[in-house]
Amino acid sequence: MKSKAYIEMLRELVSLLENARKASVRAVNFVMTTTYWEIGRRIFEEEQLGGSRAKNYGKEIVERLSVDLTKKFGRGFGRTNLFQMRAFYLAFPKIVQTPSGQSIGSQIFPLPWSHYVRLLSVQNTSARQFYLQEALKGGWSFRQLDRQISTLFYERSFNTKNKERIRDKGESRKSHAEELPEDQIKDPFVLEFLDLKDEYSERDLEEALIYHLESFLLELGGQFTFVGRQKRLRVGNEWYRVDLVFFHRRLKCLVLIDLKLGKFTHADAGQMHLYLNYAKEHWLYPEENPPVGLILCAEKDEMVAKYSLEGLPNKILAAQYRTSLPQEAELIAELQKTRKLLKQRKKMLPGIEGSC
Repeated sequence: MKSKAYIEMLRELVSLLENARKASVRAVNFVMTTTYWEIGRRIFEEEQLGGSRAKNYGKEIVERLSVDLTKKFGRGFGRTNLFQMRAFYLAFPKIVQTPSGQSIGSQIFPLPWSHYVRLLSVQNTSARQFYLQEALKGGWSFRQLDRQISTLFYERSFNTKNKERIRDKGESRKSHAEELPEDQIKDPFVLEFLDLKDEYSERDLEEALIYHLESFLLELGGQFTFVGRQKRLRVGNEWYRVDLVFFHRRLKCLVLIDLKLGKFTHADAGQMHLYLNYAKEHWLYPEENPPVGLILCAEKDEMVAKYSLEGLPNKILAAQYRTSLPQEAELIAELQKTRKLLKQRKKMLPGIEGSC
């Protein structure tokens, strides 16, 4: 039985560690946001110096920086990212003060970088300033800020007669200061800034199944070439990950595979078509055929393999895809066999226990 003294010490140590993690998150966000603001300032000022040289001088600067910085630091410095940093400097050229009037130290940029990226999508300057002040006052999380912008909170708060009530409703959500530190650290912007890999799965079982499927498909006659695992894509302000991406040599197309631990739903189909549309626009080479998606559902009592072949240019191509890709029954059988093997090995692999 634990003594009162031990329980009190444990409580204090948990509090100490939680506060340290929160402080680390705040420090990372402050350094990241300040750094990106400074990069935006440098890009803008260089454009002004070279304004008379060429009409597209600024665009050329960003193009070159994107290539060189990506070589040096990896992800996070694409053209879109650099233009966002430039836009950030132009939108917030002066020090931002908090409601208490402080404007030093970590109060210069009191919100995380992801908040500022979302604010940049608001074209109306007055509305952007309104959301900034409300986010500071209410301690909004990114999700809350995104929800309020998406539902036109600015317009609603000025059009309604009961302004105080709608303001109070906007402040009633959980603040970003109350979010778990690990949730903030998993922010893709933070991962990019710290050069951390985000190839983590929700469960050990899912990860084990993905690794096994990768090996299984690579052994199917040598037609599959591995492209990536947990491959990230960004649509608007949302981040997504495709579990596995292959290139099929005979079909000359990308094959996107998504694994679901639960039942197949219409939302899974919609998400796969989002992936396919993105891949067709951003990952496809001119000589390649349209990508095809494969959704694998690994629920215990229902194994489903569903190809996303709708929208292909012609029925012949769709038929060719279906005959060249693995048979659905073969994939289902492999999922079932893998589940049984993982269940048998769970005593040897504690991380999988409880997931099967």
